[in-house]
Amino acid sequence: MSGFNFEKMQEIQKELQEKYKDKWDPLSPDRGRDKLLWMIIEAGEIADVIKKRGDKMIMDDIDVRNNFIEEMCDTLMYLNDVMLCYDISPQELEQIYLQKHQANMERW
Repeated sequence: MSGFNFEKMQEIQKELQEKYKDKWDPLSPDRGRDKLLWMIIEAGEIADVIKKRGDKMIMDDIDVRNNFIEEMCDTLMYLNDVMLCYDISPQELEQIYLQKHQANMERW
């Protein structure tokens, strides 16, 4: 799946937002905090799969694994919404991500 990155994720999030623009509030900094809360709830659902199904089932049972990955995708979708709400580009995220990685590499 080469080429699947934050640019592509944001592109399809914008497509989704456009499709439901009559039902959903537009993305803005005011909505960013709501999207962040939804993202945290989705992250909790990832943890719930781990807690209830366990590592072995995530690795060995295709249905459990797919559910686990689906919850991760929900979390990434909300992360992209948060980025869009605050007008954070994939390039800006990459720059700060790499700076953070470098700082972590030099930490200990």
